[in-house]
Amino acid sequence: MNSIGNCDGVRHGEAILIGSLTLDQLRVLVTIADTGSFSAAGRQLGRVQSAISQAIGTLEDVQGVLLFDRAGHRPRLTETGRVLVEQARLVLVSAARFEAVAMATRSGLEPELVIAIDPLVPTAPFIESLSALSLTFPNLPVRFSTEGLGGSLRRLRSDPAAIGICLLLPSVPDDIAAYPLLRVGMQAVVASGHPLASLGRPATQTDLEPYVQLVLSDPVNPGSDNFGLAGVKLWRFVDLGRRLDFLLGGFGWCRMPDHLVSRLIASGSLVALHIEHDPTPREGLTIYAAHQRSRTLGPAGRWLLDDLRRRLS
Repeated sequence: MNSIGNCDGVRHGEAILIGSLTLDQLRVLVTIADTGSFSAAGRQLGRVQSAISQAIGTLEDVQGVLLFDRAGHRPRLTETGRVLVEQARLVLVSAARFEAVAMATRSGLEPELVIAIDPLVPTAPFIESLSALSLTFPNLPVRFSTEGLGGSLRRLRSDPAAIGICLLLPSVPDDIAAYPLLRVGMQAVVASGHPLASLGRPATQTDLEPYVQLVLSDPVNPGSDNFGLAGVKLWRFVDLGRRLDFLLGGFGWCRMPDHLVSRLIASGSLVALHIEHDPTPREGLTIYAAHQRSRTLGPAGRWLLDDLRRRLS
Protein backbone atom coordinates (compact mmCIF):
# COMPACT_ATOMS: atom_id res chain seq x y z
CA MET A 1 0.00 0.00 0.00
CA ASN A 2 1.36 3.42 -0.91
CA SER A 3 2.20 5.84 1.86
CA ILE A 4 -0.52 8.36 2.63
CA GLY A 5 0.47 11.83 3.82
CA ASN A 6 2.96 11.49 6.66
CA CYS A 7 1.49 8.27 8.06
CA ASP A 8 3.78 5.89 6.11
CA GLY A 9 1.03 3.26 6.11
CA VAL A 10 2.54 -0.19 5.43
CA ARG A 11 0.78 -3.55 5.70
CA HIS A 12 2.72 -6.29 7.52
CA GLY A 13 0.59 -9.43 7.47
CA GLU A 14 -2.45 -8.53 9.56
CA ALA A 15 -0.80 -5.48 11.17
CA ILE A 16 -1.17 -2.07 9.58
CA LEU A 17 1.63 0.22 10.64
CA ILE A 18 0.69 3.86 11.17
CA GLY A 19 3.72 5.84 12.13
CA SER A 20 5.05 4.10 15.27
CA LEU A 21 1.99 1.99 16.15
CA THR A 22 -0.26 -0.61 14.57
CA LEU A 23 -4.01 -1.00 14.36
CA ASP A 24 -3.55 -4.43 15.88
CA GLN A 25 -1.98 -2.92 19.01
CA LEU A 26 -4.91 -0.54 19.34
CA ARG A 27 -7.35 -3.41 18.84
CA VAL A 28 -5.63 -5.36 21.62
CA LEU A 29 -5.74 -2.33 23.93
CA VAL A 30 -9.46 -1.78 23.38
CA THR A 31 -10.24 -5.49 23.79
CA ILE A 32 -8.45 -5.58 27.16
CA ALA A 33 -10.43 -2.53 28.30
CA ASP A 34 -13.70 -4.14 27.17
CA THR A 35 -13.07 -7.63 28.58
CA GLY A 36 -11.34 -6.57 31.79
CA SER A 37 -8.13 -8.61 31.61
CA PHE A 38 -5.25 -9.70 29.41
CA SER A 39 -6.35 -13.33 29.55
CA ALA A 40 -9.94 -12.54 28.58
CA ALA A 41 -8.69 -10.39 25.71
CA GLY A 42 -6.50 -13.28 24.54
CA ARG A 43 -9.48 -15.64 24.54
CA GLN A 44 -11.60 -13.19 22.56
CA LEU A 45 -8.85 -12.54 20.01
CA GLY A 46 -7.76 -16.18 19.83
CA ARG A 47 -4.24 -15.55 21.14
CA VAL A 48 -2.14 -16.68 24.05
CA GLN A 49 -1.83 -14.26 26.95
CA SER A 50 1.89 -13.75 26.35
CA ALA A 51 1.17 -12.37 22.86
CA ILE A 52 -1.31 -9.91 24.37
CA SER A 53 1.22 -8.81 26.97
CA GLN A 54 3.90 -8.39 24.32
CA ALA A 55 1.65 -6.25 22.12
CA ILE A 56 0.86 -3.90 25.03
CA GLY A 57 4.47 -3.84 26.22
CA THR A 58 5.65 -2.86 22.73
CA LEU A 59 2.97 -0.16 22.50
CA GLU A 60 4.02 1.28 25.88
CA ASP A 61 7.71 1.21 25.00
CA VAL A 62 7.31 2.85 21.60
CA GLN A 63 4.91 5.54 22.83
CA GLY A 64 6.78 6.15 26.06
CA VAL A 65 3.69 5.94 28.27
CA LEU A 66 2.37 3.56 30.91
CA LEU A 67 -1.01 2.21 29.90
CA PHE A 68 -1.55 -0.26 32.75
CA ASP A 69 -0.72 -0.26 36.44
CA ARG A 70 0.62 -3.76 37.12
CA ALA A 71 1.10 -3.39 40.89
CA GLY A 72 -2.06 -5.25 41.82
CA HIS A 73 -3.39 -8.75 41.15
CA ARG A 74 -4.80 -7.63 37.80
CA PRO A 75 -3.39 -4.84 35.58
CA ARG A 76 -5.53 -1.72 35.66
CA LEU A 77 -5.66 1.12 33.16
CA THR A 78 -3.77 4.23 34.20
CA GLU A 79 -5.32 7.66 33.70
CA THR A 80 -3.28 7.97 30.49
CA GLY A 81 -4.44 4.50 29.48
CA ARG A 82 -8.12 5.41 29.92
CA VAL A 83 -7.73 8.47 27.71
CA LEU A 84 -5.80 6.60 25.02
CA VAL A 85 -8.32 3.74 24.95
CA GLU A 86 -10.98 6.23 23.82
CA GLN A 87 -8.59 7.60 21.20
CA ALA A 88 -7.92 4.04 20.04
CA ARG A 89 -11.64 3.43 19.63
CA LEU A 90 -11.93 6.46 17.36
CA VAL A 91 -8.99 5.32 15.22
CA LEU A 92 -10.42 1.79 14.85
CA VAL A 93 -13.86 3.09 13.88
CA SER A 94 -12.28 5.44 11.34
CA ALA A 95 -10.13 2.64 9.91
CA ALA A 96 -13.15 0.35 9.60
CA ARG A 97 -15.07 3.08 7.80
CA PHE A 98 -12.09 3.72 5.51
CA GLU A 99 -12.05 0.06 4.49
CA ALA A 100 -15.84 -0.05 4.06
CA VAL A 101 -15.86 2.99 1.77
CA ALA A 102 -12.95 1.58 -0.25
CA MET A 103 -14.71 -1.78 -0.61
CA ALA A 104 -17.98 -0.13 -1.68
CA THR A 105 -16.13 2.01 -4.24
CA ARG A 106 -14.44 -1.09 -5.66
CA SER A 107 -17.92 -2.57 -6.17
CA GLY A 108 -19.01 0.48 -8.21
CA LEU A 109 -20.60 2.76 -5.59
CA GLU A 110 -19.68 6.44 -5.75
CA PRO A 111 -17.18 7.36 -3.00
CA GLU A 112 -19.40 10.22 -1.82
CA LEU A 113 -22.81 11.71 -2.57
CA VAL A 114 -23.07 15.51 -2.43
CA ILE A 115 -26.55 17.08 -2.45
CA ALA A 116 -27.56 20.74 -2.62
CA ILE A 117 -31.03 21.91 -1.55
CA ASP A 118 -32.87 25.16 -2.28
CA PRO A 119 -34.52 27.02 0.64
CA LEU A 120 -38.09 26.56 -0.66
CA VAL A 121 -37.85 22.74 -0.60
CA PRO A 122 -40.02 21.09 2.10
CA THR A 123 -37.71 19.09 4.36
CA ALA A 124 -39.97 16.19 5.42
CA PRO A 125 -39.90 14.09 2.21
CA PHE A 126 -36.18 14.69 1.77
CA ILE A 127 -35.45 13.56 5.35
CA GLU A 128 -37.46 10.37 4.76
CA SER A 129 -35.51 9.55 1.60
CA LEU A 130 -32.18 10.43 3.20
CA SER A 131 -32.93 8.12 6.13
CA ALA A 132 -33.78 5.31 3.72
CA LEU A 133 -30.59 6.01 1.77
CA SER A 134 -28.49 5.62 4.92
CA LEU A 135 -30.05 2.21 5.57
CA THR A 136 -29.53 1.05 1.99
CA PHE A 137 -25.95 2.36 1.71
CA PRO A 138 -24.75 2.50 5.35
CA ASN A 139 -21.11 3.19 4.49
CA LEU A 140 -21.73 5.90 1.90
CA PRO A 141 -20.43 9.34 2.95
CA VAL A 142 -23.19 11.90 2.29
CA ARG A 143 -22.75 15.66 2.33
CA PHE A 144 -25.49 18.16 1.75
CA SER A 145 -25.93 21.88 2.04
CA THR A 146 -28.94 24.17 2.06
CA GLU A 147 -28.23 26.83 -0.51
CA GLY A 148 -29.55 30.32 -1.07
CA LEU A 149 -31.77 30.88 -4.08
CA GLY A 150 -29.83 29.80 -7.18
CA GLY A 151 -27.11 28.13 -5.11
CA SER A 152 -28.04 24.55 -5.96
CA LEU A 153 -27.73 25.19 -9.69
CA ARG A 154 -24.33 26.84 -9.15
CA ARG A 155 -23.09 23.85 -7.15
CA LEU A 156 -24.29 21.44 -9.82
CA ARG A 157 -22.36 23.36 -12.46
CA SER A 158 -19.20 23.86 -10.38
CA ASP A 159 -19.13 20.07 -9.84
CA PRO A 160 -19.16 19.44 -6.06
CA ALA A 161 -22.87 18.51 -5.99
CA ALA A 162 -24.17 15.44 -7.80
CA ILE A 163 -27.86 16.18 -7.18
CA GLY A 164 -29.72 19.45 -6.63
CA ILE A 165 -33.20 19.61 -5.12
CA CYS A 166 -34.21 22.99 -6.44
CA LEU A 167 -36.33 25.49 -8.31
CA LEU A 168 -35.33 26.11 -11.92
CA LEU A 169 -36.77 29.46 -12.97
CA PRO A 170 -37.78 30.62 -15.50
CA SER A 171 -37.05 27.29 -17.25
CA VAL A 172 -34.84 24.20 -17.07
CA PRO A 173 -31.36 25.02 -18.50
CA ASP A 174 -30.16 22.94 -21.46
CA ASP A 175 -27.16 21.55 -19.56
CA ILE A 176 -29.31 20.24 -16.69
CA ALA A 177 -31.37 17.04 -16.53
CA ALA A 178 -34.35 17.73 -14.26
CA TYR A 179 -37.15 15.58 -12.88
CA PRO A 180 -40.25 17.22 -11.37
CA LEU A 181 -40.78 16.07 -7.77
CA LEU A 182 -43.58 18.19 -6.34
CA ARG A 183 -45.21 21.58 -6.42
CA VAL A 184 -44.92 24.04 -3.56
CA GLY A 185 -47.91 26.33 -3.12
CA MET A 186 -47.02 29.97 -2.50
CA GLN A 187 -49.17 32.38 -0.49
CA ALA A 188 -48.81 36.16 -0.24
CA VAL A 189 -48.92 37.05 3.46
CA VAL A 190 -48.46 39.95 5.84
CA ALA A 191 -48.38 40.32 9.63
CA SER A 192 -51.76 40.88 11.26
CA GLY A 193 -50.77 44.39 12.39
CA HIS A 194 -49.57 45.55 8.98
CA PRO A 195 -51.77 48.12 7.09
CA LEU A 196 -52.26 45.68 4.20
CA ALA A 197 -53.83 43.16 6.57
CA SER A 198 -56.97 45.30 6.90
CA LEU A 199 -57.34 46.10 3.20
CA GLY A 200 -60.50 43.98 2.90
CA ARG A 201 -60.22 43.37 -0.87
CA PRO A 202 -57.71 42.02 -3.41
CA ALA A 203 -54.59 44.18 -3.40
CA THR A 204 -53.63 46.05 -6.54
CA GLN A 205 -50.16 47.00 -7.69
CA THR A 206 -50.90 50.53 -6.43
CA ASP A 207 -51.80 49.15 -2.98
CA LEU A 208 -48.55 47.18 -2.71
CA GLU A 209 -46.06 49.74 -4.02
CA PRO A 210 -45.83 51.94 -0.88
CA TYR A 211 -44.80 48.98 1.29
CA VAL A 212 -41.64 46.94 1.65
CA GLN A 213 -41.61 43.61 -0.14
CA LEU A 214 -39.42 41.00 1.56
CA VAL A 215 -37.67 39.22 -1.30
CA LEU A 216 -35.84 35.89 -1.26
CA SER A 217 -32.75 36.67 -3.31
CA ASP A 218 -29.71 35.02 -4.85
CA PRO A 219 -26.81 35.91 -2.49
CA VAL A 220 -24.22 35.78 -5.27
CA ASN A 221 -26.24 37.57 -7.94
CA PRO A 222 -28.92 39.67 -6.19
CA GLY A 223 -29.75 41.40 -9.46
CA SER A 224 -30.85 38.17 -11.12
CA ASP A 225 -34.46 37.48 -12.03
CA ASN A 226 -36.79 37.53 -9.04
CA PHE A 227 -40.27 36.07 -9.04
CA GLY A 228 -43.30 38.30 -8.56
CA LEU A 229 -41.75 41.67 -7.72
CA ALA A 230 -44.43 44.29 -7.05
CA GLY A 231 -42.63 47.45 -5.96
CA VAL A 232 -39.39 49.34 -5.55
CA LYS A 233 -38.98 48.95 -1.77
CA LEU A 234 -37.22 45.60 -1.68
CA TRP A 235 -35.50 44.05 1.33
CA ARG A 236 -33.48 41.05 0.18
CA PHE A 237 -32.97 37.87 2.21
CA VAL A 238 -30.93 34.74 1.64
CA ASP A 239 -32.75 32.38 4.01
CA LEU A 240 -36.43 31.84 4.70
CA GLY A 241 -36.08 31.79 8.48
CA ARG A 242 -34.78 35.33 8.78
CA ARG A 243 -37.29 36.59 6.23
CA LEU A 244 -40.07 35.00 8.28
CA ASP A 245 -38.82 36.83 11.39
CA PHE A 246 -39.07 40.18 9.60
CA LEU A 247 -42.44 39.23 8.14
CA LEU A 248 -43.83 38.47 11.61
CA GLY A 249 -42.22 41.68 12.85
CA GLY A 250 -44.47 43.66 10.46
CA PHE A 251 -41.71 45.05 8.24
CA GLY A 252 -43.33 44.10 4.95
CA TRP A 253 -45.16 41.49 2.91
CA CYS A 254 -43.98 38.56 0.83
CA ARG A 255 -44.93 35.24 -0.72
CA MET A 256 -44.12 32.23 1.46
CA PRO A 257 -44.49 28.46 0.96
CA ASP A 258 -47.85 27.17 2.19
CA HIS A 259 -46.22 24.54 4.40
CA LEU A 260 -44.40 27.24 6.38
CA VAL A 261 -47.26 29.72 6.91
CA SER A 262 -50.51 27.73 7.02
CA ARG A 263 -50.41 27.37 10.82
CA LEU A 264 -49.44 31.01 11.28
CA ILE A 265 -52.41 32.07 9.15
CA ALA A 266 -54.71 29.78 11.12
CA SER A 267 -53.45 31.25 14.42
CA GLY A 268 -53.94 34.84 13.22
CA SER A 269 -50.25 35.78 13.33
CA LEU A 270 -50.27 36.23 9.56
CA VAL A 271 -52.99 37.31 7.17
CA ALA A 272 -53.28 35.97 3.62
CA LEU A 273 -53.17 38.63 0.90
CA HIS A 274 -55.14 38.24 -2.30
CA ILE A 275 -53.43 40.06 -5.16
CA GLU A 276 -55.09 41.14 -8.39
CA HIS A 277 -53.52 39.48 -11.43
CA ASP A 278 -51.08 37.60 -9.19
CA PRO A 279 -48.40 35.97 -11.41
CA THR A 280 -47.90 33.15 -8.89
CA PRO A 281 -48.94 29.86 -10.54
CA ARG A 282 -52.06 28.57 -8.81
CA GLU A 283 -50.67 25.05 -8.90
CA GLY A 284 -47.50 26.24 -7.14
CA LEU A 285 -43.82 26.31 -8.06
CA THR A 286 -42.18 23.12 -9.30
CA ILE A 287 -39.37 21.58 -7.27
CA TYR A 288 -36.98 19.45 -9.33
CA ALA A 289 -34.33 16.85 -8.67
CA ALA A 290 -31.57 17.82 -11.06
CA HIS A 291 -28.06 16.91 -12.17
CA GLN A 292 -25.65 17.85 -14.93
CA ARG A 293 -26.46 16.07 -18.20
CA SER A 294 -22.76 15.44 -18.69
CA ARG A 295 -22.40 13.78 -15.28
CA THR A 296 -23.72 10.24 -14.84
CA LEU A 297 -25.19 9.57 -11.44
CA GLY A 298 -23.74 6.69 -9.43
CA PRO A 299 -25.84 3.88 -7.93
CA ALA A 300 -26.66 5.78 -4.72
CA GLY A 301 -27.55 8.96 -6.59
CA ARG A 302 -29.87 7.02 -8.91
CA TRP A 303 -31.41 5.24 -5.91
CA LEU A 304 -32.07 8.53 -4.12
CA LEU A 305 -33.57 10.07 -7.23
CA ASP A 306 -35.88 7.08 -7.76
CA ASP A 307 -36.89 7.04 -4.09
CA LEU A 308 -37.75 10.76 -4.07
CA ARG A 309 -39.80 10.41 -7.25
CA ARG A 310 -41.63 7.38 -5.83
CA ARG A 311 -42.43 9.08 -2.52
CA LEU A 312 -43.60 12.27 -4.18
CA SER A 313 -45.40 10.86 -7.21
